Amino acid sequence: MAKRSAPEVNAGSMADIAFLLLIFFLVTTTIEKDSGINRKLPPMEESEEDVVIKQKNIFTVLLNGKDQLLVEEELMELKDLREAAVEFLDNGGDGSCDYCNGAKNPSSSDNPDKAIISLKNERETSYAAYISVQNELVAAYNVLRNKRALEVGPKNGFSGMSFIEMQNNYKNVQWVGNRTKLKEVIDQIKLEYPQKLSEVQ
Repeated sequence: MAKRSAPEVNAGSMADIAFLLLIFFLVTTTIEKDSGINRKLPPMEESEEDVVIKQKNIFTVLLNGKDQLLVEEELMELKDLREAAVEFLDNGGDGSCDYCNGAKNPSSSDNPDKAIISLKNERETSYAAYISVQNELVAAYNVLRNKRALEVGPKNGFSGMSFIEMQNNYKNVQWVGNRTKLKEVIDQIKLEYPQKLSEVQ
């Protein structure tokens, strides 16, 4: 009996099929965007003078590899960080800040313009803990700015509006209020409570 030859598989269209599958998966796949912290670096100042910062104007926050928080050389829980930062920023120790509502402690920060929060974390620190600390520190600035907006707003025709609401209204193109005046108030509050958050390497 004669041997039959095995039928050949036509592989000519395999390349076309693979190419179509590749296009299909490229078109239907969604690529997630990485989310991070929205930070803008301060502009470079061309000053040849060395800036002298008093130690009492620096609020040190250390985050170790075990996600433990050390604030001003004392252990602290994350839930207490915001309040401690607000007390430091709003102290008004030198009496030059007439809008500060702090304790006016001479051994703490002089005024919000000179107050700096210094954050340092170790390589082993978890990303979640780092973000949580960042959120609390930024929230401290927002607390003070919101409080100031409720004081300054009514004098400028923006009564009952927090700083966050002011920013949202300014960004909203459909908002019908006085945008120029609102921008002036926002800039004034930012000058009174500048966000000076320094990350130490």
